[in-house]
Amino acid sequence: MPTYTALTTLTGKTAAEALGEAMERLQPEPTGVGVFEVEDGSGLWEVGGYFTETPDEAGLALLATMHEAKPFAVSELPETDWVAHVRRELAPVEAGRFFVFGSHDADKLPEGKIPLLIEAAMAFGTGHHGTTLGCLLALDHLLDEGFAGEKVADIGCGTAVLAMAAARVWDGTIVASDIDQVAVDVAEANLKANDMEGAVACVEAAGFDHEMLQTCAPFDLIFANILKGPLVALSPDMAANLRAGGYAILSGILNEQADEVVEVYAQNGINLVEKNQIGEWTTLLLRK
Repeated sequence: MPTYTALTTLTGKTAAEALGEAMERLQPEPTGVGVFEVEDGSGLWEVGGYFTETPDEAGLALLATMHEAKPFAVSELPETDWVAHVRRELAPVEAGRFFVFGSHDADKLPEGKIPLLIEAAMAFGTGHHGTTLGCLLALDHLLDEGFAGEKVADIGCGTAVLAMAAARVWDGTIVASDIDQVAVDVAEANLKANDMEGAVACVEAAGFDHEMLQTCAPFDLIFANILKGPLVALSPDMAANLRAGGYAILSGILNEQADEVVEVYAQNGINLVEKNQIGEWTTLLLRK
């Protein structure tokens, strides 16, 4: 069955939401309508709909005119077996001693590697993205240096692949937190898939705002693979929850943002040890 998309942009949240509501009354009806802010500071919003029948382009043109939006771009999407596609795209990843893979590649585990199973359906934070890969390589570097973490936190854990990597090599207290309960549920599902239930405590929390994190602090190692803005905002709390001599592995940082993050953390007593760029992303290894 073919799928069609119809996309446009316009200025202002209220206008975009009104256009989105109007799209839902089209015939044939869209199977879904989305309204999203374009995060480039332009003030533009994107409105899009998905259709399983050819959309009414005359009706879309009328809506665009009425709501002062750009003309809709209508496209037919090719029929794709998305599960098979994702499996092809998500080939196994080696990050030093770690091997991140989906169950469809379980027979490819190299001898001597530490396995981390992340299913293709949970693709955010699989190791294929430069930020996750960079964090695993930084952990691998610490292990080569003989570092051992008795207490580890993974802040903004996503799939919890970083927390699981730490739990594979250390028997200490490891806490994975995320602001999104869905991510916490995904983390727990991944632990179960790896036969690691109980090895990592998964909690819903904004930053370090959770009783378990506060009880376990200070940590020997803290992962935070999020984005520059939250990383900068977290820097005082990071310093407060990291023991002297402890390490922080930070990513989700565009290359051009790295120096600012390094400077902010240095002001909080956490200094750069190593910087690693993978594509457009930088991972920082810091020490308090």
